[in-house]
Formats: sequence, C-alpha cells, structure tokens
Amino acid sequence: MNHDPFIVKPGSKVSLKKDYDPGYTGDYTEKAAAQEKLKKGVERLAKYQDVLYAQNIYALLLIFQAMDAAGKDSTIKHVMSGVNPQGCQVYSFKAPSDEELDHDYLWRSFKALPERGRIGIFNRSHYEEVLVVRVHPEILQKQQLPKSALTKNIWKQRFEEINNFEKYLVNNGIIVLKFFLNVSKEEQKKRFLERIERPEKNWKFSAADVKERGLWNDYMRAYEEMFSHTSTEHAPWYIIPADHKWFTRLAVAEIIGDRLSQLDLHYPVPTDVHMKDLLEAKKILDAEE
Repeated sequence: MNHDPFIVKPGSKVSLKKDYDPGYTGDYTEKAAAQEKLKKGVERLAKYQDVLYAQNIYALLLIFQAMDAAGKDSTIKHVMSGVNPQGCQVYSFKAPSDEELDHDYLWRSFKALPERGRIGIFNRSHYEEVLVVRVHPEILQKQQLPKSALTKNIWKQRFEEINNFEKYLVNNGIIVLKFFLNVSKEEQKKRFLERIERPEKNWKFSAADVKERGLWNDYMRAYEEMFSHTSTEHAPWYIIPADHKWFTRLAVAEIIGDRLSQLDLHYPVPTDVHMKDLLEAKKILDAEE
C-alpha cells in the first residue's frame, strides 16, 4: 500500500473536505482481503516488537486523534492484538485533573512516555490543547495561565512548543507516529445511532457527544490548522480514512510496520563474558541426570 496520500506535507495547507476521502479503501474492494492482510501485518508487528523490546534502545510513540466514534479504540485493539502486553502501554487522555492543571500542559504527556524498548500509545494526546481547548476557549481560564500567555498568538506558540517537544523525543530515540482517523460526519451519525439502538453499546454514548458534533465545522478548522503547523519531517501526521474500520486498521498496521522496518533493530549480541556464562550454564545443565 502506498502511504504517501495519507501524509500531510510539512507546511502544506490542508482541506479535509477536498483532499481526504474518509471512505477511501485504495485497491481493496473486499473486507476479507484486507482482514487477511491485517493478520499478516499484526504478526509482523509482533516480531518487530520482540526485537524492539530486547534491544532496548528505541521506543515507539503512537498518537491517535479523531472525532468521536471514529474507531480509535477498536483500531488500537486490533492492530496491537499480537503485541506482548509487557512491551506496550496505552494512555487515554481525558479532561485534566486538578493535579495536571497545576502543571504545564505537556507535563502529563512527559509522564506517560514509553520506556526504551516499549511501544506507547496515546489515545488522544497533548493535541487536545490545540483542538478541544481551541474550540472551547473558556477552558483556558481554568489553566491558571499568566495574562502574558493569553494572547492571540497562543495557538501558534503551542504549535511551536509541541513541535519542539516531539523533536526532543525523536532526538532521544523515541519514534513518533501520529494518526488522525478521518471519519465522515455521515458515518459518525450512523455509529452514534448504533450506540443508542444497541443495548450493549449504550455505555459508549454520551449526550455530550452530540453537543460536540454540533461544533463539527469548528473542529475541522482546528484540525486543518493543526496539521499545517505540526506535521513535520521528524513527526508527520497521517490522515487515515476511517469510514471503513477494516481499512483503517490495515493502513495503521502497515505504516507502523514499515516505520519499524526502517530502524536498526536487532537482538543484542552477547559479550564475551556473557557467552562464557552461557557455555558454563550449558555444561551444568547437560551434566544433570
């Protein structure tokens, strides 16, 4: 699969409506074929993750952003289904706690970063600070910021701060992959209705979801400007079609696998001392009756 159409070129102007089709499925016309390819992609990820964990040099940070019902949870579940839980951690960013509001807005992101050798997943992320907060500027008043920070340039300033944060991560061996699951407004409505009509999915639905849906155009504008300012060479944004979950999962799995394949991943080579210990241990075990 060619991933280039999903990448936001740094500094480019983005129009989600004109340039990105939420229903796109590439060369795949059948769900079954994509699911079979996903299965192989999951197996591939499991192999890379095993080496990543053993090598303990790089870490991988996966960031997922989307409108409600775009499929973040299910994508994470299916794509990472073959990964060893010991080497993977998921952090869901919700409304900041009182403790988090007493710190800078990136503090909780720093706290949740994956250790070397591990895959960290942000289900929503620090980007909420230039999305939800921008659509609901009254939230800024709760962040206990000095007046000097509350200027018309605050969003550009935060874009710059986030870019610097991610550049710092990449410079220190944390690979950053950012995915926006691009669901259409029509498909979101369909999924909301399903959550209301099916009892086993009622728990997923909140009245607040419909209220946020009423701000759809405001969110799209916030996302478009965010992409233009924070898709960088070291941490580009991938806008993934999300009207067909089976294609979303496949695309995300392939992108992650391809990025890991570009790293210098290999199992650690035993030192002479370690090899001597191994041989000695083998002699002891072989001598057992």
